[in-house]
Amino acid sequence: MAIFTIRHGETPGNAARVLQLPDTPLSERGTAQAEQLARRLADQPIGRILASDYTRAAKTAEALEAATGALLVHVPLLQERNFGELRGTAYADLGFDPFAAGYEPPGGESWEIFHERVARAWGVIRSAAAETPGHLAVVTHGLVCFSLAANHFRLPRGDAPPMRFGNTSLTVIDGHAPLTVRRLNCTAHLEDSARDDLSGVL
Repeated sequence: MAIFTIRHGETPGNAARVLQLPDTPLSERGTAQAEQLARRLADQPIGRILASDYTRAAKTAEALEAATGALLVHVPLLQERNFGELRGTAYADLGFDPFAAGYEPPGGESWEIFHERVARAWGVIRSAAAETPGHLAVVTHGLVCFSLAANHFRLPRGDAPPMRFGNTSLTVIDGHAPLTVRRLNCTAHLEDSARDDLSGVL
């Protein structure tokens, strides 16, 4: 049994480098990415899918649900970090790094609060994995993937987790302790035209 963590497909906000709103949809390329991911995992014995309820993650998970027939459950704890009043703003218009250590966006989550929420999500993931026959897929967001890798997974050779995860990137974790990562931030399923440059985190 394994746990698959997956970042959602590309959105117009990713392409424009914007801090996104919850209802941001997939772009045309993001829909193609989700379909290519679903084809990659179609023959895997996935028993359940957990997904953020934000539109971009939910739609990515629906493509996987259609390909595998697995039960899809939305988990709000898997939502992207809340950037509060900054959501909808282009990175270039901010004039500072919204991802900097210690920065707390107005009306949003500090890194500490965000990591605490992801830790609670990890508890839900562990419980679901223990109860799921077959593999568990988790469709979420870039910073959630980063937080999970940084705080809850054992990376090979002591590697540092990447800050940026590609759209529909796949990370595969052994389902039993010590929860070692077997594949990290992999987009081998994407055709060249569907690959991104890892420039958009959210």
